[in-house]
Amino acid sequence: MYLGISSSLTHTSPEDWASKHKSLGLKSVVFPIDCMAGQEKIMAYKKAADDAGLVIAEVGVWRNTLAADPAERAKWIDYAVEQLKMADQIGARCCVNVVGTPYGPRWDGGYRDNFSQQAWDMAVKMIQQIIDRASPVNTKFSIESMPWMIPSSPDEYLRLMKAVDRPQFGAHLDVVNMITSPDRYFFNDRFLDECFEKLGVQICSCHLKDIRLKEEYTFQLQECACGQGSLDIPRYINLASAVRSDMPMIIEHLTTDEEYIESVKWIASSLRSSQ
Repeated sequence: MYLGISSSLTHTSPEDWASKHKSLGLKSVVFPIDCMAGQEKIMAYKKAADDAGLVIAEVGVWRNTLAADPAERAKWIDYAVEQLKMADQIGARCCVNVVGTPYGPRWDGGYRDNFSQQAWDMAVKMIQQIIDRASPVNTKFSIESMPWMIPSSPDEYLRLMKAVDRPQFGAHLDVVNMITSPDRYFFNDRFLDECFEKLGVQICSCHLKDIRLKEEYTFQLQECACGQGSLDIPRYINLASAVRSDMPMIIEHLTTDEEYIESVKWIASSLRSSQ
């Protein structure tokens, strides 16, 4: 496992950025700038990561490439293509987005029609278009697993990969996003096994966080920092490392740099305790 964090940490230069990540014992990073930053700055951050021995795990898109408005959709597909081209240039493991939705005001929100045949067909076509236009060689395009849009299960992910039918389409695993039922929550060890058994070497990168059950009715789950929930994190890390020893695992969705640093420390302590 190559641990990383989604925060770029407060920094003054590409070299300072890389140094701060390395000093925490991290081995992977999320690229902190996008394709609009200009070649000189992009290559400066790439060089800083390379010089520090840091793997660039992810380039994010985080735009609605299935927006209902055709002009907006085209705009964000163009952006995704450029992000994927940049990811390929800098040798990132993947360029990642969520599939998006045209069915409501929240671009990554949950709506019934997210699971319609129309949404499926639109998603497949959109992914194919982005990959075909960017023609990546050194990286893969990926769609993060989600609770309320495709792909929401390992089997659904496999079907999506088969439908897209592009070798440069890889899996981005966020296990917590797919824990949406009592079975997956209470038996998350089994669900972790299922994810890695089915997706295996197709996984490019993983997100690392935790999940806990709220006490209010009805069944309510809450994402939380590592160690504050019920996910079998040592098992998650061991399964990811068995697929590839340098699998990026990115801690995300914390608020401050200090919270990220504390989470990194918790992971290190947890791994020592489990040995």
